Amino acid sequence: MGTLIAWFSGSRLMLVAGKWAAIALTISLFLLSLRRSAERAGRLAERLENREKAYEIQRRMLEASSRRPRNSNELARRLRNGKF
Repeated sequence: MGTLIAWFSGSRLMLVAGKWAAIALTISLFLLSLRRSAERAGRLAERLENREKAYEIQRRMLEASSRRPRNSNELARRLRNGKF
């Protein structure tokens, strides 16, 4: 068994194959890392877009509430004038 391991580690062909296997493993791990990073960036972009939509809706609601009638007299006045 020891001689077989020594032959594999000492063989020039096995050393070259080992280098290429290490390079292939490194490249595949790098590509997987890029993919995960892109997925995470996509999720963050979607979250940001949803948050911006929610803020826009909230801003519109606040603007609408600032234009509301302050009391019942103002409400009645608006209804009579047709400006409600």
